[in-house]
Amino acid sequence: MSLALARKYRPATFNDLIGQEAVSQTLSLALDNQRLSHAYLFSGLRGSGKTSTARIFAKALLCEKGASSHPCGECIHCVMAAENRHMDIIEMDAASNRGIDDIKDLIEHTKYKPSSARYKIFIIDEVHMLTNQAFNALLKTLEEPPDFVKFILATTDPLKLPATILSRTQHFRFKKIPQNLVEKHLEHILNLEKIGFEKEAVEIIARSGAGSLRDSLTLLDQAIVYSQNFVDVATVTGMLGIIEPSMLEKLLTDIINKNTDGLLGFIREAADYEAEMILDELTLYLKSLLLNGSGKLSAMIIERFFRIIAEAKTLLSLGSDGEFVLSLSLFKMVEALQIKDIDAMIRGLEQELKGVEVSEIVVTTPAPDLSTPKEVITITEEEILAPEIPSKTQSDERLAPSVEKEEHQETLPKNEDTINQSVPTPTPSVEETSSPTQEPAAAPQTESATTVSTKEAPVLTNTDNNKETGNTVPPLNTQHSTLNTTLFDTLVKKIYDRDYDLGSCFERNITFVSFEANLLTWESIAEEEEKKMLIKHWGIINMFVKEIFGLETKIKNIAKKKALTASSEQTVGSVHRPKQPTQSPNTTNQAVPHSDADSGSMIEEVEMKSSCIAPDAGDTEAAKEKDPSTLLEEPMIKAAMDLFSPKKVRIKKNV
Repeated sequence: MSLALARKYRPATFNDLIGQEAVSQTLSLALDNQRLSHAYLFSGLRGSGKTSTARIFAKALLCEKGASSHPCGECIHCVMAAENRHMDIIEMDAASNRGIDDIKDLIEHTKYKPSSARYKIFIIDEVHMLTNQAFNALLKTLEEPPDFVKFILATTDPLKLPATILSRTQHFRFKKIPQNLVEKHLEHILNLEKIGFEKEAVEIIARSGAGSLRDSLTLLDQAIVYSQNFVDVATVTGMLGIIEPSMLEKLLTDIINKNTDGLLGFIREAADYEAEMILDELTLYLKSLLLNGSGKLSAMIIERFFRIIAEAKTLLSLGSDGEFVLSLSLFKMVEALQIKDIDAMIRGLEQELKGVEVSEIVVTTPAPDLSTPKEVITITEEEILAPEIPSKTQSDERLAPSVEKEEHQETLPKNEDTINQSVPTPTPSVEETSSPTQEPAAAPQTESATTVSTKEAPVLTNTDNNKETGNTVPPLNTQHSTLNTTLFDTLVKKIYDRDYDLGSCFERNITFVSFEANLLTWESIAEEEEKKMLIKHWGIINMFVKEIFGLETKIKNIAKKKALTASSEQTVGSVHRPKQPTQSPNTTNQAVPHSDADSGSMIEEVEMKSSCIAPDAGDTEAAKEKDPSTLLEEPMIKAAMDLFSPKKVRIKKNV
């Protein structure tokens, strides 16, 4: 009668066990030293030898020559145990006898002594299939069985067993059998069966068994029949429906060489196989490359390929088209070869940064003096409306700096050939009137430019070559300055494009000074919140500066306090300039407005509307004219000043 190889070559002694040396040695020593327990638990992968070990151990316990790790195999008990017909060895399948009634029958059998042997042994296979009630019924008997009763429990999933069962047994864990031991055992069986084979075919069978010796023997039995007593690679791969290793090797070569035609040809040939199987075989092939250290692929590339395979298997689990997923995975592997690793990127960045000086630029501006009291200026409407007619001496002094500035811009040398021309400027006469009808006529004069009376003003002309044309050729310094100013305007525009608020803050507070020898100089009047904004976004500003002016550009910041507007500065100059001893007879002294009369955005106006005062109210409080010196003590004015915190307050009186 023909038997399957897994049954025909089942281990009969502890020495025949494959890959379970720890278990076999422990049980052998326990038998030889008579240190036996009343209950054992065997757990592990299917086909790893749990049931075979239980039968060997039972036979060793019942041998007539005594409990020993080497039973005689000749006595009646050894013969009956080997033939699986011993009355005192009771095997129970817990998968089909899993109820509490089955356990009650088993407990009833434990009350009776063995019929002929030394012990009565209960082998319960797949014990994790018992119900909770069955486990609870077995607890007491498993904890304190009679002296002649031994329990051997076997399971593939010990985690499903209650902790109360685990604590009452000695637990032996059967490990997965290594592939090389499986290969040797298969070759040994093929030699005993006198069947030819190829070593690569045996490797494929052992690998397909995945650590289970019974599965490997079953596949070998099938391969012997399919190959007609010669186990070769083509037969095994055709039987298992897997791809040949040579095709995988060629596929990997095409991926490395980025051979698109070869990949498309492989995809057409792989249409007869399952995509998941090909991915599994490719994973095993990559694993062998990594462990063998062939150097064909680096560990980083293998890791990228494995990630791609894992993503592909996830797509297959969702029911995607297998052929499309396989094609996508192969082309993704080609793209993965083009990705630089981190070390290469760092080295490339270091090469790019060679010769580039990276310096830390710290912008400092003086802190505002908060201890300075607020300046309150009282200006009447008469002072605002009064026109300013400066004297001749003052006009000459005012015109002189403008001429010097023009000389500096034109950069023309002073020589004897320069022609000085005098341009007479008529001095208008201003009549002083106190009539109220002429007061409105003075108002437009305050809005227009101040009339300046001078006799002569020197005007510089160009050289003789440019007399007829009147054109002046700008020097190189002026052209260079214009170019730098254009670059600075480009910088402001880029900052505006990046962040409008930042660009507005930058344009208000930063003034271009110069750019020479890779040194960009500017003036900053930023204070408080605007200063914080510029410091916070300094990285963006510095990046744009290096992009526009050059990578080696350094920045020099000159901190300045905020100044008044140009019109205000001119007015201040006219007020605080000392009087000259001589004045033109044609000019008339007028009331000079205060320096803050035309100041702009930093001044809050507080006006007393005439409509708030009833003209017929008599001596009531609402009809009384407010004293400008005490106006700031009004509760409403105080609340407004606390709310806006102005630095300067202008009080305008309506007449």
